[in-house]
Amino acid sequence: MITVDCLWRSPPTNWSLLSEDVHVWCTFLNQSTSRVQTLAQLLSQDERTRSERFYLERDRKRFIVGRGLLRTILGSYLGTSASQLQFCYGQHGKPTLEETSGGSILSFNLSHSHELVLYAITRKREIGVDIEYIRPISDFEQIADRCFSEREKNVFQKLSTDQKLGAFFNCWTRKEAYLKATGYGLLFPMDQLDVSLSPSEPVQLYSIKGDRSTVTRWSLQEFTPAYGYVGALAVEGHDWQLKCWQWE
Repeated sequence: MITVDCLWRSPPTNWSLLSEDVHVWCTFLNQSTSRVQTLAQLLSQDERTRSERFYLERDRKRFIVGRGLLRTILGSYLGTSASQLQFCYGQHGKPTLEETSGGSILSFNLSHSHELVLYAITRKREIGVDIEYIRPISDFEQIADRCFSEREKNVFQKLSTDQKLGAFFNCWTRKEAYLKATGYGLLFPMDQLDVSLSPSEPVQLYSIKGDRSTVTRWSLQEFTPAYGYVGALAVEGHDWQLKCWQWE
């Protein structure tokens, strides 16, 4: 059974993570200059090189904060120096920890949009998280027509004009969370993934490429990280409990 606690709490004093735990962390990417400098010291040489490729200083700082806090949070769970963690990447770019850095213990995923970043952490199960800042998109109905399943399009077209933008982001984040959990990314045909999107529907993964049997392995959860944002979580299995933390 899934237990959900979406109250955003201050960091715990005990960084334990049980096998049934799923923790989601939220924080702002815009940090003070001194904080950015401190986090930059935790990065690997490869990450520092990547940060220098950003044209805008704002984007460079956000990358440093995103990766530095990821290292800080994972290192706190593992009782390991954040700067010593080593990452590897799947076929489609999904980051994981090297086995020697705790990859056999922790699974994680991250997502950022606008000013917020989310980290989802669990043990020995696949996980994916997505966050989107709700903003006007001039062609979102055309995007829906290309990327939504036939069932999703039918539901979408019946919604009122005021409901459609929110439903679009509901659908998008749920699909993204699942695709990030599986490691497929956007190479998977999004119209072959069928999820709930209407405010009146329970959060649910209906089918994958028309197959309903494979969805029983996964569960979806929605949450609101902050005003004006929508988030979604895809987790392998159904025997987990969600806790949400605010990094200060």
